[in-house]
Amino acid sequence: MSANGSSFLSIVPQSWRPKLRIAQLAPLYERIPPRLYGGTERVVSYVTEELVRRGHEVTLFASGDSQTAARLRPGCAQALRLTGKPQLGTFYQLPMLSDVYQGANSRFDVIHSHLDYWSFPFAQLVDVPTVATMHGRLDLEELHPVYARYRDVPLVSISNAQRKHLPFVNWVATIYHGLPRDLLTPCYAPGRYLAFLGRISPEKRPDIAIEVARKAGLPIKIAAKVDVVDRDYFEHVIRPLLAPPDIEYIGEISEEEKSAFLGHAIALMFTIDWPEPFGLAMIEALACGTPVIARPCGSVPEVLVHGITGFIAETVEELVAAVKQVGRLSRVECRRQFERRFTVEAMVDRYEEVYHRLIALRQGAASSNGRVINVGPVPRHPRQV
Repeated sequence: MSANGSSFLSIVPQSWRPKLRIAQLAPLYERIPPRLYGGTERVVSYVTEELVRRGHEVTLFASGDSQTAARLRPGCAQALRLTGKPQLGTFYQLPMLSDVYQGANSRFDVIHSHLDYWSFPFAQLVDVPTVATMHGRLDLEELHPVYARYRDVPLVSISNAQRKHLPFVNWVATIYHGLPRDLLTPCYAPGRYLAFLGRISPEKRPDIAIEVARKAGLPIKIAAKVDVVDRDYFEHVIRPLLAPPDIEYIGEISEEEKSAFLGHAIALMFTIDWPEPFGLAMIEALACGTPVIARPCGSVPEVLVHGITGFIAETVEELVAAVKQVGRLSRVECRRQFERRFTVEAMVDRYEEVYHRLIALRQGAASSNGRVINVGPVPRHPRQV
């Protein structure tokens, strides 16, 4: 990193950067990009398309209905969740992983997995480096023996907070998510309602968002999906709280609907009660010029600047007070912070840097007699690099 925080590659003209053969491995639950909800799949799409735009030869392993400028290698015909078969995801991933790694040494320079730990044993069987971005929660201790078994696999965290549950693995970078600059349109006019976006589940705590809206005397619109495992929570906890038009559930929304939904909101309510690894909805709101009111869990203190892009508060009473103050925050500054910190260009600059570093380490360094040696796994870097 340079003194001003930019990476070396970010100051090198793209025409001078080495072009790579890159495999991107996506989950099969949603298409790339997703039709509706799907944070991980959305990020995979942004990374893939930006790498293609930069001239890299990218092969995307994903569902067959995915839309991409990369070479698409389907792991199944259609994304599994919206076809009612999400339970088949881990089964279909196995033959897809075989397709990725068979002959990988001659086909790819680097493999980038977004499949949690599923790529780990395959990565040990080839010379091509694999880096895995960890998109999910890592605080489930029952899974820690798996990570301990493959502790040398290079991993990317999406926040520094995400790392603390697995301090013993091979973290090589923290790379925040980024969005295309022109994906969402900012709205600088005052908002008309509070917004909740994402997924209805106990750990997301939409019930807290509803309670805050009621006590603040403001309407709230809830745009969220309900997974099968959360259906009971929705029916017995959230549905009884709904009272349109003041407390309105509008279901899942598409990418095209987000600018209006978020841009017309007073604030995004991010009232989580779990160690959120990143929280893509927060930067989507900032891209729309909309501040965020959030609880201090997981990545929230890294993503938001308290008093600038939103307020971070713990209790319902503190959240209500934050709602009443949010009008004094600058929506222009929210958009400016997004453009400075959370663009796809910044994200992919960092991934390119990681790719080149891993390739160089895997190829080995030249010894004093010119012999090429294998230096093994990438060293651990506990700081954000």
